Amino acid sequence: MDNHEKASGNTTKRRDFIKAGALAAGGFMIVPRHVLGRGFTPPSDKLNIAAVGCGGKADFNIKQAYNNGTENVVALCDVDDRQSEKYRKQFPNAPYYKDFRKMFEKEAKTFDAVLVTTPDHMHYPVAIAAMELGKHVYVEKPLTKDIWEARMLTEAAKKYKVVTQMGNQGSSSDGTRNTEALVQSGAIGDVHTIEVWTDRPVWPQGVKSPKDKGESQPVPAGVDWDLWLGTAPKRDYHEAYMPFRWRGYWDFGTGALGDMGCHFLDVPFRALKLGYPTSVECSVGSVYADFFQQAFFDDVAPPSASIHLKFPSKTPGKEINLNWYDGGMRPQLPDGCDYKTVFGSVDGGMLFIGTKGIISAEMFGENPRLWPESKFANVRIATKPRALVQGGWQGHQQQFVQACKKGYGAYTSSSFDQSGPLTEIVLMGNLAVRSYLHREAKADGKGFTFPGRQRLMWDGANMKITNFDVANQFVKREYRTGW
Repeated sequence: MDNHEKASGNTTKRRDFIKAGALAAGGFMIVPRHVLGRGFTPPSDKLNIAAVGCGGKADFNIKQAYNNGTENVVALCDVDDRQSEKYRKQFPNAPYYKDFRKMFEKEAKTFDAVLVTTPDHMHYPVAIAAMELGKHVYVEKPLTKDIWEARMLTEAAKKYKVVTQMGNQGSSSDGTRNTEALVQSGAIGDVHTIEVWTDRPVWPQGVKSPKDKGESQPVPAGVDWDLWLGTAPKRDYHEAYMPFRWRGYWDFGTGALGDMGCHFLDVPFRALKLGYPTSVECSVGSVYADFFQQAFFDDVAPPSASIHLKFPSKTPGKEINLNWYDGGMRPQLPDGCDYKTVFGSVDGGMLFIGTKGIISAEMFGENPRLWPESKFANVRIATKPRALVQGGWQGHQQQFVQACKKGYGAYTSSSFDQSGPLTEIVLMGNLAVRSYLHREAKADGKGFTFPGRQRLMWDGANMKITNFDVANQFVKREYRTGW
């Protein structure tokens, strides 16, 4: 109550009126804005948020969603007390848990939405458990660890009728929309080839893991290592896995493609309305332990990879080729393009190659350019991008928050009906890489064969590789007992 109300002769009557109204409603009360005054967000207008994961990227997600107090953070969960310390101090009244299952069991009535910012292998179990409770979910990219999980979350969003968003902020950027509109304008004709590249990994890949070296370390105080492992197979703790460096390990992460693919591939996915790929093939960078002795590290993703996907084209009898390069590899520069412009961003970039020209852009579709410049210098191209998101890519979390307040059906840039199929495309590349690395001992015991080094044919509707059954083990993984 403010000083003005204390001085008012109507204070007692107002208090009695509100109390009576609350009792009549069974104790539930939504206070009108005019009672609280301008500039004050009533509790009923705030989204109550639970966070699973409090460090790393979660720091950004929580901050953006909380929005300086326009929303509430009512519950926190992290398996690592070191990572959660900042937000435990900032929100001392928010109950803190290490096991998200216990948090959901005890606090479900207190929160409306969940931010899921964990290693990739725990995205699905946390998200599906929240959705089954009818909670809205924001899940970091990639949406899931494997293709089956992505398909299940896409279907679950419809079943449980909750608001969803994947954490690929670029889907809310102006650049994504502008590049999409430019491609769809027809300026470069029919797009037949897309080249995408990134500098990732910027963490160790193509190295021998502590598990393979038989190394382990004591679990740090405040870390529940068994909960961190979650669905992944049992292994000893080592600082090489956490925090963040888990990305390169197949049991936990999805490598460079999983980290950056949902940012880069999102633009062509939307611009060309790509569906399921029809095939995928790849090659990977090799590591040699000694002269003519190739090292084989099946616990860790390779240092680099090139991945080639084919999609049906709207033009009968034609295909769209999507090529991905990571680990510092890049495509050949097409004629008519400027090297420093096309390859100027350290994060990577993309090229749309059509029958009439080329479009280059950076991550999030930023800075689209038409090539060759001489052809398009005096050409005016009318484009009409989709509605922009308030705050651009930095408004991604708040867009989700506001959609949660409106309810199921409210638009978000990367709802699971979009981000689920996108994630499947990304993870198809990893399926190819893991198939490429699959080896079988020769009958004579002398060396190995690599039968997965071929073009893999994909039946998207049924989530199945049709010409190399071994690859289907990478569509859906086995969870550890108890998960």
